[in-house]
Amino acid sequence: MEEQGKEAVTKSPTPPPPGRKRSILRILFIWINYLSVALLLFSYLAPYVSPRIFWPLAFFGISYPILLIVNLLFVIYWLLVWRMRFLYSFIAILLGLNILNGYVQFNLKKTPGNSKHKLKIMSYNTKLFDLYNWSHNLETRSKIFDLLKSESPDIVCMQEFYNSDKGHFRNLDTLVKFQKAKYSHVEYQVTLRGTDHWGMATFSSYPIVNRGHIDFNTFGNNSCMYTDIKVDEDTIRVYNVHLQSMHFSNNDYKFMEALLDIKDLNEFKESRSILRRLKWAFKRRAGQAEIIETHIAGCHYPVIICGDFNDTPASYTYHTLCTGMNDAFLETGNGFGRTYYGKFPSFRIDYILHSKGIQTSDFKTIITELSDHYPITCTIGFGK
Repeated sequence: MEEQGKEAVTKSPTPPPPGRKRSILRILFIWINYLSVALLLFSYLAPYVSPRIFWPLAFFGISYPILLIVNLLFVIYWLLVWRMRFLYSFIAILLGLNILNGYVQFNLKKTPGNSKHKLKIMSYNTKLFDLYNWSHNLETRSKIFDLLKSESPDIVCMQEFYNSDKGHFRNLDTLVKFQKAKYSHVEYQVTLRGTDHWGMATFSSYPIVNRGHIDFNTFGNNSCMYTDIKVDEDTIRVYNVHLQSMHFSNNDYKFMEALLDIKDLNEFKESRSILRRLKWAFKRRAGQAEIIETHIAGCHYPVIICGDFNDTPASYTYHTLCTGMNDAFLETGNGFGRTYYGKFPSFRIDYILHSKGIQTSDFKTIITELSDHYPITCTIGFGK
């Protein structure tokens, strides 16, 4: 019996030496680095391939900030251990500098030159002026009005606009009373009870000479409207855009918040709902952006596009709408361009774009949590 015990001990597997363990982990670490580089490069393709053709690339695009951070960490690590492998991630990051510019900018102060007209533009998703008291602050509506008074823009594009013909939320009547921008163009996508309206609004301190709406054939508050504004003898067209939302449910948000605490793999089944909604929204926004791009191509006026694209700078949506346009944030913005502080996605999804003949200055993101979006403003210059 004693001999059998000794034999059993002798035959027990011996653990691999520490050096071999370190070698295996090192090889695994290197391959993870290679994978992160490959995924980052895939994200660079997202702006150029429509999700309606190949939607998985859009997931890489929306993941670009995360992939960028992962590769930056690899660069730092390999530099600390004095290895030339840092070049893999470093070169991959450099190849995407044009996309990185869409997220962070450092610009010196710039003026709109000798333009004849200088107008202040604001784009703001007002989240219905906190109609349902999401922020648990009944003063939100008044604070939004105070913000508009202090900023005093010449043109204001509002998404998720709400107006009631009776009661406390007579927002349209109130806004035209105190704003400098008293001319209004309002398009309602949903009306209930004949008195409660949900939609979008554009306000101008200059006369509105033409107005229209681009139909996306969808039910809800996602839409596009255009407003022709006459400034002395010049006319500009302003597109107010609210593209397809994600429509995440409360359960989706709870899942994302608890993602790091998941212990049961079965809980990952809930992620299917999120992926389906993302895929559906990617495709919808791609089609909507193409419709707007075609409409703009037929416009003979200088164009300004304001709105909530619900998509990031590494997206097909943004790339499509930027065709022939300049991005005011890229020209005169500073710092990180985050405009949405909700649970997902917390990136830049609100934009002011304009025709190349228009100059911009003083782009600003106003950090105020009166909506789940930050308002953005800039000064435009045009005319000679």
